[in-house]
Amino acid sequence: MSPQTTYRVQAEWVHVQFPEQSAFKSVYGFSGSVGTVHLEGIRYIPDGVPSRTLIIYMHPASTLQLLPMPRATAESGQHVLCAGSRYARNDSALIMENVIVDLGAYIRHAREVWRYEKIVLAGWSGGGSLSLFYQSQAEHPSITHTPAGDPCSITTAGLIPADAVMFQAAHMSRAHTFSEWIDPSVLDENNPDHRDPELDLYHPDNKPPYSTQWLQRFRAAQLARARRRTAWVRETLESLKKQGSRELERGFVTHRTMADPRFLDGSIEPNDRPIGTCFMGVPEVANNGPVGLARFSTLRSWLSQWSIDDSNADGIRSARGIHVPFLAIEHSADDAVPQPHTGLIYQAVASPDKSMRVVRGATHYFVGQPELMQQAVALTTQWLQERNLA
Repeated sequence: MSPQTTYRVQAEWVHVQFPEQSAFKSVYGFSGSVGTVHLEGIRYIPDGVPSRTLIIYMHPASTLQLLPMPRATAESGQHVLCAGSRYARNDSALIMENVIVDLGAYIRHAREVWRYEKIVLAGWSGGGSLSLFYQSQAEHPSITHTPAGDPCSITTAGLIPADAVMFQAAHMSRAHTFSEWIDPSVLDENNPDHRDPELDLYHPDNKPPYSTQWLQRFRAAQLARARRRTAWVRETLESLKKQGSRELERGFVTHRTMADPRFLDGSIEPNDRPIGTCFMGVPEVANNGPVGLARFSTLRSWLSQWSIDDSNADGIRSARGIHVPFLAIEHSADDAVPQPHTGLIYQAVASPDKSMRVVRGATHYFVGQPELMQQAVALTTQWLQERNLA
């Protein structure tokens, strides 16, 4: 099958549901009805092209059918599923342990209902560490509880391992990325205007390039703030448990979480990324905007997805448990994924069949770069064909 051939694609709405009991409702609306989990996705099927392989894109909180890569992959002749979790478009209460159970439900549906023989996980952006987390637990299920101590169904869900994993424009984990982006200048979580000007990335006196000494202090302060927030989360959760009431969870806001020196200083881990901007726009605006990382969260969700010391969805740790064919693709101008992350994941993967490629000049979303997107499609198609998966 030639990667230059373009097929017309049919988009099919997908609904998967399965029973699950929980102590309380954590998802707004019908999708999280107590007792049943409802999932929605879009399957792209190229006209007239049968396939025994399904490529699954899934992100913990996004719906990926609007990204260019999944549809372009389908137009090249592959069957593609864009799978939404129960937390689609709202990660404030997201539990990573539940998300991989959701992914497992899609894979079971693909095997048993659609009768695909092979499944390939395509981890894009936040879906990268999700795919790693899923595959490691599907190969060797071991997690019985969330970081908050609540039971989860990973070991009893019958997770089916994928046959290959592709990791593209993806970071090591939500927790790792958050710890490298949180603003360390905040001195009072209840008053985000109370800040240390020496650690304020956007203060006019702090201009790039940054000294090694300042960067070390900045990074240490980032980690310290993230851990102080986690300590508060644990204390609050424990306090609720001790009350013995029916109040089990609490939501909260964390201000100023988009302050990575790499946004402004191209000399730090240099690549082709644009400087002075990020995938959310102007970094200083995004730092306290409504959609910044971990802006709204619940106590349990914080521990599961944002705490670097507690989250089970750690990309490096998960990668060490993956033994199927693995392809890592770095975008050299990525304005969302820190430059070292792809290479570190590639090095950690245990599979004897692993490859890494770099798409030179590619930004995170291929905006205005259709030729680079097609280059990535051709790259993945060839890799799949070489393993009899296309």
